Amino acid sequence: MKTRDELHKLIDKIEDETTINSYLALIKVLENKETGLLWNSLTEVEQQELLLSYHESFDTQNLVSHEQVKSQHSKWLEK
Repeated sequence: MKTRDELHKLIDKIEDETTINSYLALIKVLENKETGLLWNSLTEVEQQELLLSYHESFDTQNLVSHEQVKSQHSKWLEK
């Protein structure tokens, strides 16, 4: 039960609701035994990168504006 207690203490220390939601989503993904084919086709490293990216996306400083994406990819968006 030591691990469970440590996890509870860690969660209790987190004050930011967004961070808690990120961890909850991660735990739900890891707990879900019926993952999709795409997820299963990823390597362990790719899965960890994807989960990290997901977690980091909750910090608005890590996001790119729609205008910036349009500007960077304008040659593909032109008709």
